[in-house]
Amino acid sequence: MTEAILLVGGKGTRLRPLTVHTPKPMVPAAGVPFLTHQLARARAAGVEHIVLATSYLAEVFEPHFGDGSALGLRIEYVTEEEPLGTGGAIRNAASRLHSGPDEPVLVFNGDILTGLDIRALVRTHETSGADVSLHLTQVTDPRAYGLVPTDGTGRVLAFLEKPQTPEEIVTDQINAGAYVFRRSVIDTIPAGRVVSVERETFPGLLAAGAHLQGMVDSTYWLDLGTPAAFVRGSADLVLGKAPSPAVPGRCGDRLVLPTARVAPDAKLAGGTVVGEGALVAEGARVFGSTILPGAVIEPGAVVTDSLIGTRARVGERAVLTRTVIGDGAVVGAHNELREGVRVWCDARIPAGAVRFSSDR
Repeated sequence: MTEAILLVGGKGTRLRPLTVHTPKPMVPAAGVPFLTHQLARARAAGVEHIVLATSYLAEVFEPHFGDGSALGLRIEYVTEEEPLGTGGAIRNAASRLHSGPDEPVLVFNGDILTGLDIRALVRTHETSGADVSLHLTQVTDPRAYGLVPTDGTGRVLAFLEKPQTPEEIVTDQINAGAYVFRRSVIDTIPAGRVVSVERETFPGLLAAGAHLQGMVDSTYWLDLGTPAAFVRGSADLVLGKAPSPAVPGRCGDRLVLPTARVAPDAKLAGGTVVGEGALVAEGARVFGSTILPGAVIEPGAVVTDSLIGTRARVGERAVLTRTVIGDGAVVGAHNELREGVRVWCDARIPAGAVRFSSDR
Protein backbone atom coordinates (compact mmCIF):
# COMPACT_ATOMS: atom_id res chain seq x y z
CA MET A 1 0.00 0.00 0.00
CA THR A 2 1.46 3.32 -1.04
CA GLU A 3 -1.62 5.56 -1.39
CA ALA A 4 -4.05 7.20 0.99
CA ILE A 5 -6.94 9.64 1.06
CA LEU A 6 -7.15 11.94 4.06
CA LEU A 7 -10.52 13.60 4.74
CA VAL A 8 -9.90 17.17 5.91
CA GLY A 9 -12.94 19.03 4.58
CA GLY A 10 -15.09 19.37 7.72
CA LYS A 11 -16.01 22.76 9.16
CA GLY A 12 -15.15 21.79 12.72
CA THR A 13 -18.21 23.54 14.14
CA ARG A 14 -17.86 21.81 17.51
CA LEU A 15 -14.40 23.36 17.86
CA ARG A 16 -15.40 26.96 17.29
CA PRO A 17 -14.01 29.55 17.86
CA LEU A 18 -10.77 27.68 17.13
CA THR A 19 -11.96 26.97 13.59
CA VAL A 20 -13.29 30.42 12.68
CA HIS A 21 -10.09 31.28 10.81
CA THR A 22 -8.40 27.86 10.72
CA PRO A 23 -9.64 24.49 9.41
CA LYS A 24 -9.73 21.89 12.16
CA PRO A 25 -6.80 19.78 10.86
CA MET A 26 -4.60 22.90 10.82
CA VAL A 27 -5.19 23.88 14.47
CA PRO A 28 -1.84 23.32 16.24
CA ALA A 29 -1.50 20.26 18.47
CA ALA A 30 1.83 19.77 20.25
CA GLY A 31 3.33 22.67 18.34
CA VAL A 32 2.42 21.77 14.74
CA PRO A 33 -0.85 21.57 12.77
CA PHE A 34 -2.66 18.41 13.84
CA LEU A 35 -2.62 17.19 10.25
CA THR A 36 1.19 17.02 10.42
CA HIS A 37 0.98 14.20 12.95
CA GLN A 38 -1.33 12.18 10.70
CA LEU A 39 0.83 12.70 7.64
CA ALA A 40 3.98 11.72 9.53
CA ARG A 41 2.42 8.54 10.88
CA ALA A 42 1.14 7.57 7.42
CA ARG A 43 4.62 8.09 5.98
CA ALA A 44 6.14 5.97 8.75
CA ALA A 45 3.74 3.17 7.75
CA GLY A 46 4.94 3.22 4.15
CA VAL A 47 2.46 5.55 2.49
CA GLU A 48 4.07 7.62 -0.27
CA HIS A 49 1.17 9.40 -2.00
CA ILE A 50 -1.64 11.17 -0.13
CA VAL A 51 -4.66 12.95 -1.57
CA LEU A 52 -6.08 15.58 0.78
CA ALA A 53 -9.86 15.89 0.34
CA THR A 54 -10.45 19.54 1.27
CA SER A 55 -13.47 21.82 1.42
CA TYR A 56 -13.69 24.34 4.30
CA LEU A 57 -10.89 26.93 4.07
CA ALA A 58 -9.28 24.71 1.44
CA GLU A 59 -6.82 27.43 0.47
CA VAL A 60 -4.93 27.03 3.77
CA PHE A 61 -3.49 23.55 3.21
CA GLU A 62 -1.28 23.76 0.13
CA PRO A 63 0.69 26.87 1.15
CA HIS A 64 1.70 25.04 4.33
CA PHE A 65 2.44 21.51 3.06
CA GLY A 66 3.23 22.19 -0.59
CA ASP A 67 3.98 19.03 -2.55
CA GLY A 68 4.70 17.10 0.66
CA SER A 69 8.39 16.58 -0.07
CA ALA A 70 9.42 18.04 3.31
CA LEU A 71 7.62 15.09 4.92
CA GLY A 72 8.85 12.54 2.39
CA LEU A 73 5.43 12.40 0.72
CA ARG A 74 3.77 13.34 -2.52
CA ILE A 75 0.65 15.32 -1.61
CA GLU A 76 -2.15 16.31 -3.96
CA TYR A 77 -5.20 18.43 -3.15
CA VAL A 78 -8.80 17.95 -4.26
CA THR A 79 -11.40 20.53 -3.24
CA GLU A 80 -15.16 20.02 -2.96
CA GLU A 81 -17.08 23.07 -4.09
CA GLU A 82 -19.96 21.86 -1.90
CA PRO A 83 -19.45 19.43 1.02
CA LEU A 84 -20.02 15.86 -0.18
CA GLY A 85 -19.92 13.90 3.08
CA THR A 86 -17.35 11.25 3.91
CA GLY A 87 -18.23 8.91 1.05
CA GLY A 88 -18.63 11.71 -1.48
CA ALA A 89 -15.25 13.12 -0.49
CA ILE A 90 -13.57 9.75 -0.96
CA ARG A 91 -15.14 9.36 -4.41
CA ASN A 92 -14.22 12.92 -5.35
CA ALA A 93 -10.56 12.31 -4.48
CA ALA A 94 -10.34 8.97 -6.28
CA SER A 95 -9.46 10.55 -9.61
CA ARG A 96 -5.97 11.28 -8.25
CA LEU A 97 -5.25 7.68 -7.23
CA HIS A 98 -2.96 5.43 -9.24
CA SER A 99 -3.65 2.09 -7.56
CA GLY A 100 -4.93 -0.88 -9.55
CA PRO A 101 -8.49 -2.20 -9.01
CA ASP A 102 -7.48 -4.80 -6.41
CA GLU A 103 -4.86 -2.76 -4.60
CA PRO A 104 -5.46 -1.33 -1.12
CA VAL A 105 -6.05 2.37 -0.47
CA LEU A 106 -5.90 3.76 3.06
CA VAL A 107 -8.60 6.26 4.02
CA PHE A 108 -8.70 8.11 7.31
CA ASN A 109 -10.54 10.97 8.97
CA GLY A 110 -8.72 14.21 9.68
CA ASP A 111 -9.85 14.57 13.29
CA ILE A 112 -8.74 11.31 14.90
CA LEU A 113 -5.61 10.99 17.04
CA THR A 114 -4.67 7.35 17.25
CA GLY A 115 -1.87 4.91 17.86
CA LEU A 116 -3.30 2.53 15.27
CA ASP A 117 -0.84 0.05 13.76
CA ILE A 118 -1.52 1.03 10.15
CA ARG A 119 0.59 -1.79 8.72
CA ALA A 120 -1.39 -4.32 10.77
CA LEU A 121 -4.66 -2.97 9.37
CA VAL A 122 -3.33 -3.40 5.83
CA ARG A 123 -2.14 -6.93 6.63
CA THR A 124 -5.59 -7.77 8.01
CA HIS A 125 -7.15 -6.45 4.81
CA GLU A 126 -4.88 -8.49 2.57
CA THR A 127 -5.00 -11.77 4.50
CA SER A 128 -8.78 -11.68 4.92
CA GLY A 129 -9.44 -10.80 1.26
CA ALA A 130 -11.84 -8.08 2.37
CA ASP A 131 -13.42 -5.45 0.16
CA VAL A 132 -13.12 -2.92 2.98
CA SER A 133 -11.34 -3.23 6.32
CA LEU A 134 -12.18 -1.01 9.27
CA HIS A 135 -10.22 -0.01 12.33
CA LEU A 136 -12.46 -0.68 15.32
CA THR A 137 -11.80 0.44 18.87
CA GLN A 138 -13.45 -0.54 22.14
CA VAL A 139 -14.97 2.14 24.36
CA THR A 140 -16.27 1.99 27.90
CA ASP A 141 -19.51 3.82 27.08
CA PRO A 142 -20.57 3.24 23.45
CA ARG A 143 -23.88 5.14 23.67
CA ALA A 144 -22.52 8.12 21.74
CA TYR A 145 -21.29 6.01 18.86
CA GLY A 146 -22.50 3.72 16.11
CA LEU A 147 -21.74 0.09 16.96
CA VAL A 148 -19.94 -2.42 14.72
CA PRO A 149 -20.43 -6.03 15.86
CA THR A 150 -18.22 -8.72 14.28
CA ASP A 151 -18.12 -12.51 14.26
CA GLY A 152 -15.33 -14.68 15.65
CA THR A 153 -13.17 -14.09 12.58
CA GLY A 154 -13.58 -10.30 12.66
CA ARG A 155 -16.04 -10.15 9.79
CA VAL A 156 -18.45 -7.23 10.21
CA LEU A 157 -22.04 -8.33 10.88
CA ALA A 158 -23.88 -5.00 11.02
CA PHE A 159 -23.68 -1.24 11.43
CA LEU A 160 -25.95 -0.16 14.26
CA GLU A 161 -27.06 3.37 15.08
CA LYS A 162 -26.31 4.91 18.46
CA PRO A 163 -27.98 2.65 21.05
CA GLN A 164 -30.93 4.17 22.91
CA THR A 165 -31.42 1.43 25.51
CA PRO A 166 -29.06 -0.95 27.38
CA GLU A 167 -30.48 -3.86 25.37
CA GLU A 168 -29.26 -2.25 22.15
CA ILE A 169 -25.64 -2.22 23.34
CA VAL A 170 -24.63 -5.52 21.73
CA THR A 171 -20.91 -4.68 21.51
CA ASP A 172 -18.40 -2.13 22.74
CA GLN A 173 -16.77 -1.92 19.30
CA ILE A 174 -17.09 1.32 17.34
CA ASN A 175 -15.92 2.63 13.99
CA ALA A 176 -12.59 4.35 14.70
CA GLY A 177 -12.35 6.31 11.44
CA ALA A 178 -9.58 4.53 9.51
CA TYR A 179 -10.22 2.16 6.60
CA VAL A 180 -8.53 0.19 3.87
CA PHE A 181 -10.58 0.04 0.66
CA ARG A 182 -10.09 -2.23 -2.31
CA ARG A 183 -9.55 0.40 -5.01
CA SER A 184 -12.44 -0.87 -7.16
CA VAL A 185 -14.87 -0.45 -4.25
CA ILE A 186 -14.21 3.29 -4.14
CA ASP A 187 -15.40 3.51 -7.76
CA THR A 188 -18.83 2.14 -6.75
CA ILE A 189 -19.52 5.16 -4.52
CA PRO A 190 -21.90 7.54 -6.35
CA ALA A 191 -20.13 10.61 -7.70
CA GLY A 192 -21.22 14.22 -7.42
CA ARG A 193 -23.57 13.98 -4.45
CA VAL A 194 -23.49 13.77 -0.67
CA VAL A 195 -22.68 10.24 0.52
CA SER A 196 -21.93 9.04 4.05
CA VAL A 197 -19.73 5.95 4.23
CA GLU A 198 -21.03 5.28 7.73
CA ARG A 199 -24.75 5.49 6.93
CA GLU A 200 -24.88 4.58 3.22
CA THR A 201 -21.74 3.01 1.77
CA PHE A 202 -20.86 0.48 4.45
CA PRO A 203 -24.43 -0.73 5.17
CA GLY A 204 -25.06 -0.92 1.40
CA LEU A 205 -21.95 -3.01 0.81
CA LEU A 206 -22.90 -5.32 3.64
CA ALA A 207 -26.43 -5.76 2.28
CA ALA A 208 -24.95 -6.59 -1.14
CA GLY A 209 -22.85 -9.38 0.33
CA ALA A 210 -19.47 -7.63 0.30
CA HIS A 211 -16.79 -8.68 2.76
CA LEU A 212 -16.16 -6.02 5.40
CA GLN A 213 -13.50 -6.91 7.93
CA GLY A 214 -12.99 -5.33 11.33
CA MET A 215 -9.69 -5.12 13.16
CA VAL A 216 -9.88 -4.19 16.82
CA ASP A 217 -6.92 -2.08 17.89
CA SER A 218 -7.44 -0.56 21.31
CA THR A 219 -4.25 1.46 21.51
CA TYR A 220 -4.56 5.22 22.02
CA TRP A 221 -7.62 6.68 20.27
CA LEU A 222 -9.26 10.09 20.63
CA ASP A 223 -11.79 11.99 18.55
CA LEU A 224 -10.60 15.60 18.61
CA GLY A 225 -14.02 17.02 17.81
CA THR A 226 -14.44 19.13 20.95
CA PRO A 227 -12.17 21.77 22.50
CA ALA A 228 -11.65 19.67 25.63
CA ALA A 229 -10.63 16.66 23.56
CA PHE A 230 -8.33 18.75 21.37
CA VAL A 231 -6.52 20.19 24.40
CA ARG A 232 -6.22 16.72 25.89
CA GLY A 233 -4.88 15.28 22.63
CA SER A 234 -2.21 17.96 22.35
CA ALA A 235 -1.13 17.35 25.94
CA ASP A 236 -1.01 13.59 25.38
CA LEU A 237 1.24 14.10 22.36
CA VAL A 238 3.63 16.19 24.45
CA LEU A 239 3.54 13.70 27.33
CA GLY A 240 4.22 10.82 24.94
CA LYS A 241 0.93 9.06 25.64
CA ALA A 242 -0.10 9.48 21.99
CA PRO A 243 2.57 8.45 19.47
CA SER A 244 3.76 10.80 16.73
CA PRO A 245 7.09 11.26 14.96
CA ALA A 246 6.15 14.89 14.28
CA VAL A 247 6.34 16.32 17.82
CA PRO A 248 8.95 19.10 17.48
CA GLY A 249 10.96 18.25 20.56
CA ARG A 250 11.38 15.66 23.28
CA CYS A 251 8.30 14.33 25.03
CA GLY A 252 7.88 15.56 28.56
CA ASP A 253 5.88 17.79 30.87
CA ARG A 254 6.14 20.84 28.62
CA LEU A 255 6.95 21.86 25.07
CA VAL A 256 8.24 25.40 24.55
CA LEU A 257 8.63 26.34 20.90
CA PRO A 258 11.49 28.51 19.57
CA THR A 259 11.05 32.27 20.17
CA ALA A 260 8.52 31.63 22.96
CA ARG A 261 9.39 33.30 26.26
CA VAL A 262 8.69 31.80 29.67
CA ALA A 263 9.57 33.65 32.88
CA PRO A 264 11.99 31.76 35.16
CA ASP A 265 9.44 31.47 37.95
CA ALA A 266 6.48 30.52 35.73
CA LYS A 267 5.31 26.93 36.08
CA LEU A 268 4.40 24.74 33.10
CA ALA A 269 3.24 21.15 33.48
CA GLY A 270 0.87 18.45 32.26
CA GLY A 271 1.88 18.51 28.59
CA THR A 272 1.54 22.27 28.17
CA VAL A 273 2.59 23.76 24.82
CA VAL A 274 3.80 27.34 24.44
CA GLY A 275 3.77 28.38 20.79
CA GLU A 276 6.27 30.49 18.91
CA GLY A 277 6.36 34.12 19.95
CA ALA A 278 4.10 33.51 22.95
CA LEU A 279 4.84 34.84 26.43
CA VAL A 280 4.19 33.29 29.82
CA ALA A 281 4.99 35.99 32.37
CA GLU A 282 6.21 36.01 35.96
CA GLY A 283 4.36 33.83 38.44
CA ALA A 284 1.95 32.41 35.87
CA ARG A 285 0.95 28.74 36.13
CA VAL A 286 -0.11 26.77 33.08
CA PHE A 287 -1.20 23.13 33.31
CA GLY A 288 -2.19 20.79 30.46
CA SER A 289 -2.91 23.72 28.16
CA THR A 290 -2.09 24.91 24.65
CA ILE A 291 -0.84 28.47 24.24
CA LEU A 292 -0.88 29.28 20.53
CA PRO A 293 1.68 31.53 18.77
CA GLY A 294 1.84 35.14 19.90
CA ALA A 295 -0.48 34.68 22.87
CA VAL A 296 0.33 36.36 26.21
CA ILE A 297 -0.26 34.98 29.70
CA GLU A 298 0.23 37.88 32.09
CA PRO A 299 1.78 37.72 35.58
CA GLY A 300 0.07 35.48 38.11
CA ALA A 301 -2.53 34.07 35.74
CA VAL A 302 -3.53 30.42 36.18
CA VAL A 303 -4.53 28.47 33.05
CA THR A 304 -5.65 24.84 33.33
CA ASP A 305 -6.72 22.43 30.56
CA SER A 306 -7.45 25.36 28.26
CA LEU A 307 -6.58 26.58 24.79
CA ILE A 308 -5.46 30.18 24.27
CA GLY A 309 -5.75 31.33 20.66
CA THR A 310 -3.20 33.04 18.47
CA ARG A 311 -2.34 36.56 19.73
CA ALA A 312 -4.90 36.27 22.54
CA ARG A 313 -4.15 37.75 25.96
CA VAL A 314 -4.97 36.47 29.44
CA GLY A 315 -4.78 39.24 32.04
CA GLU A 316 -2.95 39.41 35.31
CA ARG A 317 -4.18 36.92 37.92
CA ALA A 318 -7.01 35.71 35.71
CA VAL A 319 -8.02 32.08 36.37
CA LEU A 320 -9.09 29.93 33.41
CA THR A 321 -10.19 26.31 33.74
CA ARG A 322 -11.20 24.18 30.72
CA THR A 323 -11.94 27.20 28.56
CA VAL A 324 -11.21 28.24 24.97
CA ILE A 325 -10.06 31.74 24.12
CA GLY A 326 -10.36 32.65 20.44
CA ASP A 327 -7.69 34.28 18.30
CA GLY A 328 -7.00 37.88 19.27
CA ALA A 329 -9.37 37.85 22.25
CA VAL A 330 -8.48 39.64 25.50
CA VAL A 331 -9.47 38.37 28.93
CA GLY A 332 -8.90 41.19 31.37
CA ALA A 333 -7.18 40.89 34.74
CA HIS A 334 -8.84 39.09 37.66
CA ASN A 335 -11.50 37.34 35.58
CA GLU A 336 -12.47 33.77 36.47
CA LEU A 337 -13.66 31.57 33.60
CA ARG A 338 -14.68 27.97 34.14
CA GLU A 339 -15.36 24.84 32.12
CA GLY A 340 -17.22 25.20 28.87
CA VAL A 341 -16.66 28.93 28.42
CA ARG A 342 -15.71 29.95 24.87
CA VAL A 343 -14.55 33.50 24.26
CA TRP A 344 -14.94 34.43 20.60
CA CYS A 345 -12.19 35.75 18.38
CA ASP A 346 -11.22 39.39 19.07
CA ALA A 347 -13.71 39.68 21.96
CA ARG A 348 -12.67 41.73 24.98
CA ILE A 349 -13.66 40.97 28.57
CA PRO A 350 -12.95 43.92 30.90
CA ALA A 351 -10.93 43.41 34.06
CA GLY A 352 -12.87 41.73 36.86
CA ALA A 353 -16.02 41.35 34.75
CA VAL A 354 -16.66 37.60 35.15
CA ARG A 355 -16.35 35.48 38.28
CA PHE A 356 -17.72 32.20 39.57
CA SER A 357 -16.52 32.51 43.12
CA SER A 358 -16.74 35.19 45.80
CA ASP A 359 -14.71 38.36 45.27
CA ARG A 360 -13.07 37.89 48.66
